[in-house]
Amino acid sequence: MKLFDRDQNTDGLLLISALFLVGIGIVMIYSTSSILAERYYHDPYYFLRRQLLAAALGLLVMYLATHFNYEHYRKFTLPLLLLSIALLGIVLIPGISPHRGSRRWLSCFGWTFQPSELAKLAMVIYLAQSLTRKQERIKQFKQGFLPYLLVAGVMIVLIFLEPDLGGALTMGFLVFMMLFAAGTRLSYLISAALVATPALFWALASSEKRWERILAYLDPWDYAQSTGWQLVQSFLSFGQGGIFGMGLGGGLQKLFYLPDAHTDFIFSVIGEELGLMGVVALLLLFGIFITRGIQIALRAETPYGTFLALGIVSMIGIPALFNMAVVLGLLPTKGLVLPFVSYGGSALLINLLALGILLNISAKSSA
Repeated sequence: MKLFDRDQNTDGLLLISALFLVGIGIVMIYSTSSILAERYYHDPYYFLRRQLLAAALGLLVMYLATHFNYEHYRKFTLPLLLLSIALLGIVLIPGISPHRGSRRWLSCFGWTFQPSELAKLAMVIYLAQSLTRKQERIKQFKQGFLPYLLVAGVMIVLIFLEPDLGGALTMGFLVFMMLFAAGTRLSYLISAALVATPALFWALASSEKRWERILAYLDPWDYAQSTGWQLVQSFLSFGQGGIFGMGLGGGLQKLFYLPDAHTDFIFSVIGEELGLMGVVALLLLFGIFITRGIQIALRAETPYGTFLALGIVSMIGIPALFNMAVVLGLLPTKGLVLPFVSYGGSALLINLLALGILLNISAKSSA
């Protein structure tokens, strides 16, 4: 089994859709962040420069992963899983500088890394490896469900403690999707969800900020001057955009009205500046990516490749769906970036690595 294979077919449609999303993201990050960067860093290109560097590094990693035989990731399953858990624990150590009340990042030489992004990929690789080995025992509670519940539980709790409820829920949905696809008894999955429901309610009720976000979600206009501010500004962005938008760079909400315009709410600015046409184009690109990813999973040459591809599609598709639902007011406001598009080097780097793995699975199945 070759470690690297230079001569192989590449899924052009999958690659092009992802690269278009990255390109749109880079353009919109500059459009949304230049004024913010000028005010706080005296450099309008501050966020753009960092995202371009992350994209360059990510594209290099993607290229290498495209030509790296995906079967070899089996060897890194346990080390990668343990490393991710360790990093999730390190960010909780007192003394690690919090950012806006959260301990989600590790800083090194002026750059930050978000361990929860690596944890999602580590979980996908772990589940793909383990589910492949336990295909005949997947319907058993003790061997086919409980181990995954414990491992996922550790990661979910660590992410929640950062605190990052959105990231914890994303991890939970990711595990649910992969176990469901593998054939785990639906009764086990539903029971686990029911058991977790009181914990989720407690997590919401025990935090005044989270509870206020729920109330603002139910009636954002009633909380327009407090916790509903961000959602109301998002609505105004889409409303002003109309069908064709106000033009690239012409949006008004990014002028310190809409918080996190270059990260969590970049989709709102796309709606404002590029209009309904831009929103539809973005949805089509994500639709192409997810559809092609599922097709790759279904035709993968090994069960491991199938589970790995489905996991990668889920780890990118679930946050994308959640982010757009939050921005449109369909879900309560929660900090989740839009994959490939939002500002964030960690997410972009890991997602491009995952894209490379998906491209390799596709190439192997079509060889």
